[in-house]
Amino acid sequence: MGARTADDHRAAMLQALDLAKNSPPKPSNFCVGAILVRLDDHGIAASGYTLECPGNTHAEECCLLKLAAQHSTTEEGLAGVMKSPHALYTTMEPCFKRLSGKMSCVDRIRRQSAWIKEVYIGVCEPETFVGQNPGRQMLEEDGIHVHHVLSLEEAILAVATAGHISS
Repeated sequence: MGARTADDHRAAMLQALDLAKNSPPKPSNFCVGAILVRLDDHGIAASGYTLECPGNTHAEECCLLKLAAQHSTTEEGLAGVMKSPHALYTTMEPCFKRLSGKMSCVDRIRRQSAWIKEVYIGVCEPETFVGQNPGRQMLEEDGIHVHHVLSLEEAILAVATAGHISS
């Protein structure tokens, strides 16, 4: 397979954006979509969106939980069974802190750094809930390359903040 182009990255982000539209709008979270893509054949390994799985789940978390189920392992066990490199496409920069006390998406991704090699984001996380997000720097420090897919910010933010109360 050849290298992915800007159009390929945009198409993957549009798929993630379509998933985000399935997230139930709430004032206490962002509606986010994410897909895990195999870098060897560019196939989608898993997808997810905010609150798809039971509990207060984020899109990236849902991807990992669903992938773990496919491989009959736990999310923690994925690092031991995933052999090929993957990229994560997420409409919003992964969270570095969860107000709920759950593990952040940045930490979930870092735990999988043996096989998640790239992260593509559609928008940076707004400072609405936890302030400035140092997650990109944290991922880069673990050798995970983070890229911004440009030109979809307005559409992504419209979906992400659908349940928020305007001030």
